[in-house]
Amino acid sequence: MMHPSREYAQQQTRRQFFGHTGLRLGGVAVASMLAGNVSAAESHPRMMPALADLPHFAPKAKAIIYLHMNGGPSQIDLWDYKPVLADHFDKELPDSVRMGQRITTMTSGQSRLPVAPSKFKFAQHGQCGRWVSELLPHTARHVDDIAVVKSVHTNAINHDPACTFVMTGSEVPGKPSLGSWLAYGLGSESNDLPAFVVLTPMWSSGAAAQALFTRMWSSGFLASSYNGVALRSVGDPVLYVQNPPGVEAHDRRVMLDALARLNQRQFDHLGDPEIQTRIAQYEMAFRMQSSVPELTDLKSESQATLESYGPEVLKPGTFAASALLARRMIERGVRAVQILHRGWDQHGNLPRDITSQCYDTDQPVGALLTDLKQRGLLDSTLVVWGGEFGRTVYSQGTLTKENYGRDHHPRNFCMWMAGGGIKGGVSYGETDDFSYNVVNQPCHINDLNATILHCLGIDHERFTYKFQGLDQRLTGVEPQRVVTEILT
Repeated sequence: MMHPSREYAQQQTRRQFFGHTGLRLGGVAVASMLAGNVSAAESHPRMMPALADLPHFAPKAKAIIYLHMNGGPSQIDLWDYKPVLADHFDKELPDSVRMGQRITTMTSGQSRLPVAPSKFKFAQHGQCGRWVSELLPHTARHVDDIAVVKSVHTNAINHDPACTFVMTGSEVPGKPSLGSWLAYGLGSESNDLPAFVVLTPMWSSGAAAQALFTRMWSSGFLASSYNGVALRSVGDPVLYVQNPPGVEAHDRRVMLDALARLNQRQFDHLGDPEIQTRIAQYEMAFRMQSSVPELTDLKSESQATLESYGPEVLKPGTFAASALLARRMIERGVRAVQILHRGWDQHGNLPRDITSQCYDTDQPVGALLTDLKQRGLLDSTLVVWGGEFGRTVYSQGTLTKENYGRDHHPRNFCMWMAGGGIKGGVSYGETDDFSYNVVNQPCHINDLNATILHCLGIDHERFTYKFQGLDQRLTGVEPQRVVTEILT
């Protein structure tokens, strides 16, 4: 497809050129005079509107907080309790369990695939009696509000395609992310903050972490205005959002008004929708100059709230600070908040590293759920926790009772959901005794995405965007189902 500016230039005749640049300049001047002091902020709608036909039905949730543990958290050490594995320590994974399924090149060359039971203790919690690892004591207090899905599975076995899949519904790059789909379909309830915000906090395990690709919060083939806005974890949350020395807010307003008129003139000629996006983004940046500093000033929170999120809550860039920011953004009308915590790719030294990762995240996650509930926001906010795949029951590298590693495992892993539209205290899906295969109620990644959309009042089959001759969907072209068993 030709870019609109090139197409316009090629279609210009000599007569059209002089018509636009000569005779019509008078009209531009008159329009400018008539415009008077009306600013771009007044001439352009501030709130990002929803599509006319959305939501399809009354939603249970108005917003989503998506907690992504990037790298693949071990379901065996956190949520999928397998006590019988103690009898199989250091024994070969049975062929009847593996069934010739593919494994990565990182372990395919091992002479053995020894079974590694979790070294961590599990206990039952809540009225539902959910088994939870000792690594998650704060989250465990909320199991009666949580639906655990133990049978999530994905097509991808390596990080890049798996992360792309879980965030966009496809392994193929170029598709919109979940947050972008929601910003496009449901718009924003905030005038001063983006509809979709991304946080990428630091991690403390000391282990190397997989890269985060912007496609995980990209708008893909949707307009770029639906991109997730990533707040930085170090320094100013948004680069250049503050005026440079000597430039006052009034000066910035005058400059933006003039720039908006120039951009609008170009749009009138070319019809390129990205020009309108550019105008809207300038306006949002102007409003964020006051909204972002207020948003990130966590010291305005009560001492009890700050203490509930843990000792690192006032340290910028931590998961604790990000979790509290997520609640503050939901309060201010942000539609989708995505927190991506790195460092969960534990091929070796898993007990040490997963302990550090849970130290980073468990107390803030528990505090977030408590905070939302106390403020009456949990019923209207969907909280999702998970990774891009799980980990193998067999050890990668050296195995002892105190130390082991685990390879990638796409066949089954655990995710949980809480809040708007979710039935608490339930579990969906079962795996075999080795947490290697789903034996009951499988849940594909796009089944989960269909369920997320349903909670927000969207029929995933009707929520489409025409691109490259196809009615594109977050959930892809293959049949997917809403997991009604975990819905209220």
